[in-house]
Formats: sequence, C-alpha cells, structure tokens
Amino acid sequence: MNQFLKQFFKHIKCTGAIAPSSKHLSKFIVDLANLSNKKCIIELGSGTGVFTKEIVKQKNSKSTFFCLEINKEFVSITKKNCPGIIVYNSSADKINKYLLKHNEKYCDCIISGLPWAAFDNSLQINLLNSIYDSLSKNGVFLTFAYIQGSYLPSGMKFKQLLLKKFKSVEKSKIIWKNLPPAFVYICKK
Repeated sequence: MNQFLKQFFKHIKCTGAIAPSSKHLSKFIVDLANLSNKKCIIELGSGTGVFTKEIVKQKNSKSTFFCLEINKEFVSITKKNCPGIIVYNSSADKINKYLLKHNEKYCDCIISGLPWAAFDNSLQINLLNSIYDSLSKNGVFLTFAYIQGSYLPSGMKFKQLLLKKFKSVEKSKIIWKNLPPAFVYICKK
C-alpha cells in the first residue's frame, strides 16, 4: 500500500484523498497564483510535496516560502521530495507564528491542499480566520475542492464561508485529469 493511502486510513480527518493531487492540478493552481511577483508564499497541507515542487519551480528566488503540514509522515516525505524546503510539522492555524519566525507580518499568497470538505464548520471557520488574518491587503488564497466534495454539506458551507470572508471568490474550470476531478477557488482579500 502506498504511503498516501496508508496515511489516509490512519488520519482520515486530516487526509482528504487516497492519492496525491495530479501534476495537472498542481501546475494549474500554481499557475493561477502568479508567483513570480509574490514576496511571501505559504503552502498549507503539503502532503507529499506535489504542489511544493511546482511552487519551487515558479516562485521568485527572493521570496519567503514555507509549508505547514500536520502529518509527521508527510512532513518527512515532502522534505525528501523537495530538499532544502522548509516544512513545519504544525497546524494551518499557526500561520502567524511561522510568519514571525521568518520576520514577516503578512504573506501575499497562500496555496492550500487542505481537505476542507472533511472539516467540521468550526474548524473551517478557525482555519479561514487564520488564513485571512495572515494575508496582506489584496493577498490571494488558492485552494481546491473535489467536485463531489463540493456537494456535501461541509463543502457547500465552506463555499459560503469563502464568499462571506473574501472580497472576491472565483471558481476555476474543472481539472478532469485529477483523481477525483477538482476545481480551484481563487480568493482575494
């Protein structure tokens, strides 16, 4: 059994899929982020480092970049797959703690691989508050959702929370070359 599937069964509430995101989805979400002009980038839920690899390819070499991943096994895997990248074994609600550690007050881009539809309403609210508070004015938050998850009550509630919290929320086209198919929310503060 592969590592991702093993972690899914071990930590079903924190691991929202049985396989990592596809290269198609990771390239798509990072392309949308327009990282070349971002000075501080955070990835939430790095998993095995699929998004991380793409972020490293596209970010400005002077940008501050780090990941927060709650699963210790995934932290190790991301560090192995992306040598030299800073990955903290911590919850996404601790963003400000790690921003301060990097002498930053705000970041201008957050890319998330968190399984929002697996979270209850209070956790969604708590995490979104941390994300919003850590973004600079006009900062961007990008996250993806699986098509089927967006129809679950928690997926629908998450969309409503995004619409209430951010001044602009766009939904991308569907990335069919992902298992399961997914789309991206592009949220601007």
